[in-house]
Order: sequence, then structure tokens, then C-alpha cells
Amino acid sequence: MPTMLFVNLPVTDLDRAKAFYTELGFTKNPQFTDENAAMMAMTDAISVMLLREPFFQSFSKRDLPAPGTTGVLLAIDAPDRAGVDELVGRALASGGSPAGEPMDEGPMYQRSFYDPDGHHWEVMYMDMSQM
Repeated sequence: MPTMLFVNLPVTDLDRAKAFYTELGFTKNPQFTDENAAMMAMTDAISVMLLREPFFQSFSKRDLPAPGTTGVLLAIDAPDRAGVDELVGRALASGGSPAGEPMDEGPMYQRSFYDPDGHHWEVMYMDMSQM
């Protein structure tokens, strides 16, 4: 059984965040979703926990990063270059914003976006046969 990963992200608008991640292809797990949080599964082993900011802060004694700062950089892979463009395109069409210029280094292709709460995501494809 693979190790599971739960990425916990503070959000200002839970409904908006659920809609955004649904558009990216994540699946809501109703068993772990209520008025304070939503579990959005990326795969069977990786989920993003969207937590309203006050609820998120109940788990940490530290302050949230200030708006406009980066607290974490999240990176995921895509099956090919077209998959990178497709996922980033969905993110931008669903309320995300660009987080930089595309990076094309031959066997590695990457694009990035900010979700509606400013969390930085990078989507990349790496052609391992060229490495």
C-alpha cells in the first residue's frame, strides 16, 4: 500500500476552492468534507485538504503567510507536454492566475499557476528517455 500524502491548504472561500479543484480533475471525498474543510483527491494516495483559514490555524501556532508571499511551492507531473498545457489551461480558465513564464529546457517542460488563494502550483513533464 503506498504512503498517502495530504497537502493542507488554507482557503478564504471554501466553495470557490472546491469548485476550482474540481475543475482541475480532483474528486471531492464527502466523508472528509464539511463546512470547514474539503478533501479533494488527486490520486488514491494524494489529496489536498482545503481548510477555511480559521480552521487551518487551529492546527498550527504559526501565522499564515502574508498575502502575496509563497509559503509552499507544489509541483505535480503530467503525462506529456500537452498534459501540462491542458491542466494549466483549466486552472487559468477556472480562476487561477499565471505564476510565471513557461520553462522549456528540452526534455523538461514546465508551466505554473496560482490557485484563487495564491497557492503556487507547478506542472511539469520530464522526458526521462532524454535524461
